[in-house]
Amino acid sequence: MIIAVALIILLIMLIIGMPIPLAFLASAGSICFLGDYDPSFLMVYGYNKINSILLLTIPLFVLAGSIMDNGGIGEKLIGTVEKRVGKVKGSLGIVAVVSCAVFGAVSGSSSATLSCIGSIMTPRLKRNGYPEGLIGALLASSGVLGILIPPSMLMILYAWSSGQSVLACFLATVLPGILLIILISLVNCWYAKKNPNIKVYDKVVENINTNKNFKKKNDSAVPALLMPVIILGSIYCGILTATEAAALSVIYAVPVGAFYYKKIDKITFKTALIQAGETAGVIMAMLFSVMILSRLYVSENLPNMILQFLTSISEKKVIILIMINLFMIILGMIMDDCSATILAAPILLPVIVALGVSPIHFAAILGVNIGMGNVTPPTAPLLYLAGRISKAEVKEMLGPDIALICFAWFPTLILTTYIPAFGLFLPKLFGYL
Repeated sequence: MIIAVALIILLIMLIIGMPIPLAFLASAGSICFLGDYDPSFLMVYGYNKINSILLLTIPLFVLAGSIMDNGGIGEKLIGTVEKRVGKVKGSLGIVAVVSCAVFGAVSGSSSATLSCIGSIMTPRLKRNGYPEGLIGALLASSGVLGILIPPSMLMILYAWSSGQSVLACFLATVLPGILLIILISLVNCWYAKKNPNIKVYDKVVENINTNKNFKKKNDSAVPALLMPVIILGSIYCGILTATEAAALSVIYAVPVGAFYYKKIDKITFKTALIQAGETAGVIMAMLFSVMILSRLYVSENLPNMILQFLTSISEKKVIILIMINLFMIILGMIMDDCSATILAAPILLPVIVALGVSPIHFAAILGVNIGMGNVTPPTAPLLYLAGRISKAEVKEMLGPDIALICFAWFPTLILTTYIPAFGLFLPKLFGYL
């Protein structure tokens, strides 16, 4: 009863346009009132959760993203993708999807990816005729690629909580991530084809007039492209942790933007700091409120209630996997990706192992499910963040978002769940299994 009331309040707050953190806090307040919880311990709990070294990656990568934006690095990454997409209706949407995947490999964070690439691509997409609702839905699904494209904070948490190899978990999500890039791009092209307001993006043709010009522009993108190579290389070689790599991304972005692209001075650096502070503040406020609400859901035994209900229906492997997927999607809907992962891993891993499913295979299943849950209404935390960036209303994003779920996320989830080789191919290839 308490949970039902809390969910209804949450939905009402979101429908009337209440800011996301306040909507979550309102739902948490109802649980405290009805369940006789002491709010003081929740404030301490929320603070302690966001006062984590792991979460330092978010403001650091957000700052790196802001510096990349103001220093021309993010623009060059996007520009490099633009050159290779071609003159196709909907190509600018493909640029957004691929750019999110590339930047996700740098940031390791869906929020940071969405904040950086979304802020750059939104004006371009609007000028190209994309409606705000499609922009928001497209950016949300693309931003979630940061969960699947390594290095992923989600996989680090899963590996830590399950005792698995971090690099093996990284590799398990690569192929699902690539498939999602392809399917999201195809859905984008379908929307572009049926919308007469979306123009054919021909900047590629206009910019490449001669081989000389192409070479010059290609060369100018090298420092930008070296950034993900350096960050990923340092992590894969075991030189840096994710937090240290986030700090390195800031250290790298500043001199490249200041001395190579010559777009960072005192004014632009101050602007970057302010933008990063504002964006990181919103993200951390959202995380704070979600942590409190997640704690109350756990206290009310909601996850275990859902799990017990699902496992009591059937003992068949196929059916149980369907129920596990539903359970994790629900977790992704009502919790942030980190909390959902930390909760799901210890609860579901024994069930998964008993079914004969590899823990590394489960890493891929969990990543796709949590990502899908993050963009699935009614809560969909990343969808609302994308709406804030694109200035789109929730009702405008629902249609494109549901299409992306049905024709991109769901096929990927089915393939990842029921074909183990899809997630285990790369870990086996590199000798982790």
